[in-house]
Amino acid sequence: MVLYKEFVENAREYTDYDDLKKNFKIRIPANFNFAYDVVDRYAKDDPQKRALVWCDDSDEEHIFTFSDISEMSKRTANFLAAQGIKKGDAVMLILRRRYEFWWFIIALHRIGAIVVPATDQLLAKDIEYRNNAAEIKMIVSFDEPGVQKEIEKSLGSSPTVKTLVTVGPDRSGWINFHSVCDTYKADFPRPSGEAATNNEDIMLLYFTSGTSGYPKMVQHNFVYPLGHIVTAKYWQNVVDNGVHLTVAETGWAKAVWGKLYGQWLAGSAVFAYDMTSFKPDKMLQKISHYKITTFCAPPTVYRYLIRQDLKKYDLSALTYCVTAGEALNAEVYNKFYEQTGIRMFEAYGQTEATVIVGNFPGMTPKPGSMGKPAPGYDVDIIDVDGKKCKAGETGEIVIHVDKGRPFGLFAGYYRDVSLTAAAFDSGLYHTGDTAYFDEDGYIWFVGRTDDIIKSSGYRISPFEVESVLMQHPSVLECAVTGVEDPKRGQLVKATIVLNKGYKPGKDLEIELQDYVKHQTASYKHPRIIEFVKELPKTISGKIRRVEIREKDNGTAPKKPNRNDLFLISTLKV
Repeated sequence: MVLYKEFVENAREYTDYDDLKKNFKIRIPANFNFAYDVVDRYAKDDPQKRALVWCDDSDEEHIFTFSDISEMSKRTANFLAAQGIKKGDAVMLILRRRYEFWWFIIALHRIGAIVVPATDQLLAKDIEYRNNAAEIKMIVSFDEPGVQKEIEKSLGSSPTVKTLVTVGPDRSGWINFHSVCDTYKADFPRPSGEAATNNEDIMLLYFTSGTSGYPKMVQHNFVYPLGHIVTAKYWQNVVDNGVHLTVAETGWAKAVWGKLYGQWLAGSAVFAYDMTSFKPDKMLQKISHYKITTFCAPPTVYRYLIRQDLKKYDLSALTYCVTAGEALNAEVYNKFYEQTGIRMFEAYGQTEATVIVGNFPGMTPKPGSMGKPAPGYDVDIIDVDGKKCKAGETGEIVIHVDKGRPFGLFAGYYRDVSLTAAAFDSGLYHTGDTAYFDEDGYIWFVGRTDDIIKSSGYRISPFEVESVLMQHPSVLECAVTGVEDPKRGQLVKATIVLNKGYKPGKDLEIELQDYVKHQTASYKHPRIIEFVKELPKTISGKIRRVEIREKDNGTAPKKPNRNDLFLISTLKV
């Protein structure tokens, strides 16, 4: 049984991209609520259908059916209501990949409260900022990395926080959820009247990881889950009764891209591996043991997987692999294909949206290309004057919204009218990312608008240079930035993390420079190379080029905050 067909016009198995783009349309019911219209519907019509397959590093395992999820989310909703949580209240969930995340997020949807997922890598100042910006009323967490101490430190300056809930061991001042959850009824009728949810109500609030400045607050409404039908069914190609694994912590939007909405709508169970640290061999063992059918991970993960002997693992159930979160280097694509025979299908999106550009059924992926515009999204690439770019010309990715916003695109930045107005200008949503179309209509990522390097009159994409460097066996990770120079405007600099077995030095520096000169236009080669042990990243794992630029050019960030300083990436690789 799959439910997505009930919310789609012309719901069928598409084998041609043009057909999909032209004919796929989402049908929006009145007052859609994922908890009642999807979870409870499965629980009623197909109660033993698998919803969540969960395990952790200690080999603890739980398999939850839709009947289980429905029951536990109703008990959880009653628990939340007993603590005073009502429609419109903001509740922060810091639950890593714990199975309780699914109970709480569905429970909060039932109530109509605002879910604010967050990562367990936050420190007290990060939490304080979020508490006050979103007026958080309750925080739910699990204390594996000690985040509960950081939460407690934030409370003195967080007047809206009234209740702390732990899903782990007892802790003074916290309600132990597991000690009381069974005392609440497994029945939570759909609210009516003023308590009922409406399609335009705020359902989710995400703080973006931010490569500069304070995190923005992205708000999504109650129809947002339906936008992820395209994500799961037509990009990830999940299958009914399959098992899908997206590598993501629940604190980030990628989790609901791959661990909840679209997968369940398309009938697939989601797999959650609550790992404390990323180990490629352990990940492959889980994929083999649990017969994962579809897989999604950022290119960083694939870079580590291809360094394993993949033939040692039984990947026979794995039929489809996709990637997003950062641009994919062709070298990673090719090596994964050589070892598995599986092509990776890349896509592009943002916390503010669902899949904007992707590789869909009927398309042959071009390694390194994000693909073509997703169904429902009217995508263009424009220059600084707002004119449509010709094939091969780099410009900003924009989405036409003058005739209506695609389902899945955010409603705006929470409580920030000016920032929302700037993003939605002249009938366009401005992504802030640059790319170009090729002659076949495929889109190629270039970088953030502020990442472009201008040297001696040339416009240079950091990603182009990084893609070449990544092909050299010595390079594990790299970030290319511009350094101010009075003669050339900017110099190309490469900051490089080396693979094991390689040592930094002048000889390797010259070798890498020559390598780039022979692989691409000579003006793109890095004139400065710095070898480092690790790259600065946001807590979602994105390389933070702005920090490298600020350090090299002697400029301070406009709005420094702890969240945007270098932290271990969410994968902890």
